[in-house]
Amino acid sequence: MQLSSNDASAAKGGVSLFGISLIAALAGFIFGFDTVVISGANLPIKELWPSSPLFHGFFIMSMALWGTVIGSIFGGMPTEVYGRKKVLFWIGILFSVSAFGSALAQDPYTFSFFRFIGGVGIGVSSVTAPTYISEISTPATRGRLGAMYQFNIVLGVLIAFLSNYFFKGVGGENDWRWMLGIMALPSLIYTAMVIKIPESPRWLIARKKDNKTAITIMQKLGIQNPEEEASAISESLRHENQSKGKGFFSAKYSRIIWLAFMVAFFNQWSGINFVLYYAPEILERAGLGAKESLFNSIAIGGSNLLFTFVGLYLIDRVGRRMLLIIGSFGYILSLSMVAYAFYVGSSPSFLLFSLLLFIGAHAMGQGAVIWVFISEIFPNKVRALGQSFGASVHWVFAAIITLITPIFLDEKDGIFGQNPWPIFAFFAFMMVLQLVWVLTAMPETKGVSLEELEKKLVKEE
Repeated sequence: MQLSSNDASAAKGGVSLFGISLIAALAGFIFGFDTVVISGANLPIKELWPSSPLFHGFFIMSMALWGTVIGSIFGGMPTEVYGRKKVLFWIGILFSVSAFGSALAQDPYTFSFFRFIGGVGIGVSSVTAPTYISEISTPATRGRLGAMYQFNIVLGVLIAFLSNYFFKGVGGENDWRWMLGIMALPSLIYTAMVIKIPESPRWLIARKKDNKTAITIMQKLGIQNPEEEASAISESLRHENQSKGKGFFSAKYSRIIWLAFMVAFFNQWSGINFVLYYAPEILERAGLGAKESLFNSIAIGGSNLLFTFVGLYLIDRVGRRMLLIIGSFGYILSLSMVAYAFYVGSSPSFLLFSLLLFIGAHAMGQGAVIWVFISEIFPNKVRALGQSFGASVHWVFAAIITLITPIFLDEKDGIFGQNPWPIFAFFAFMMVLQLVWVLTAMPETKGVSLEELEKKLVKEE
């Protein structure tokens, strides 16, 4: 079988488990870069293509997110049918096409079309990359390796803020085109590197019944007792096939579906994408100039990266649940501080400090946990579909928030145009609800094999 020989060759190429996980996680870098790069283009495009707040929110700011919604909803199918590796490769192609097309667009509709294509790539990557990494990892390293996807997201965020700052003024009225077009470079590098990684052993066993190649790959990845691991995966799949209620939305999966929904729901209602997408505008509303706002956005990206390191270090030590508890308290405090800063008209430095605290709380809490947690709670048989479900919930709410933000934030026509403090007070309240949910309903998953988690979380019928 051609697929098997290629996978075996990739496994023998000497690339380590860490290296393979890092390559797959680079999809997160482009995800993060694309998420934030639009913040630098936001105000120039407003001037270039004047429109209503609703039009600007839908076609300019959130079109990529609607593509992400589509990609995350339907990304599970090709990931299951064609394999993790092939889908990761085509994600890179979509990213590259989007970067070139967005940079060269001459009207808002063409711009929106290419942003939509890039969004589809991001949506599919949020399904495929975490699924792939969770399937090649060991229980002891799954949290850290899975969190590398989030690390690459925040690295992409930081580089996008830096890129926006340095390209500001370089191309005059077209500097935003450079901001968007530069994304083609990491996209092409990522696409070339994906060719070197092997297919997921679990996918080979589940879809191709190719235990031999799967065992070879697991041996090269340093997984102990690969024959026993392959047997356990096969047994888990046999048990799934023999059980009743095989549909994804059957009662047996109800608990894990609910867990995936809630962690994705609260991730977005923390306000994280609102802050990342509109950071320069938020800082300008606090009294900073345009160039100064872009520069201070870099501090937000740097804080994100620093605290992601903390989350990466702690996720397999204190666990996913504890990180969300700590993060929830950080959210509540920092968002309350931001609301207070706008309410009383505090100095820009106090507002920036509050935003940095908010970013830190997210990076070591929800940011570190979400993609790891969703990718590990679903059984082998429906993991890609489960990841697709969780990612789609995440992106639907991200798109909704980004779409309606101009209606509330716009300085001229926004509902809270004069003072946006109620927006941040609302997000703080949502994080109180998250804290209650984590304390009462979220299980711990650290250090447990995927097959053992299946036994604990899936209802027997």
